[in-house]
Amino acid sequence: MCIGTPMEILACADGVALAVGRGEQARLNALMLDEPQPGTWVLAFRGAALRTMSAEEAAQTNAALDALEQVLAGASDVGDAHFRDLVDREPRLPAHLQGRRP
Repeated sequence: MCIGTPMEILACADGVALAVGRGEQARLNALMLDEPQPGTWVLAFRGAALRTMSAEEAAQTNAALDALEQVLAGASDVGDAHFRDLVDREPRLPAHLQGRRP
């Protein structure tokens, strides 16, 4: 499974950003973005900053990743607390698949 992670930009020059997030520091290819300023949150994936994100979205994503780590470590009581948007919700198929359901 591949998961992008939120990272906060510390500095950026010539399409390369220095960023921190989830206890790591990384140099990111930032050519897909318009020279993100320090303090900007980005979604990092495989050494690249893919898109900017709000601080709130970064916090929500980090909380979800924290919960996922807890579940993978064997915790069984994290679902409702960290994934409230999924509780009592029917799974939804993408629009292009909805008409194909048996």
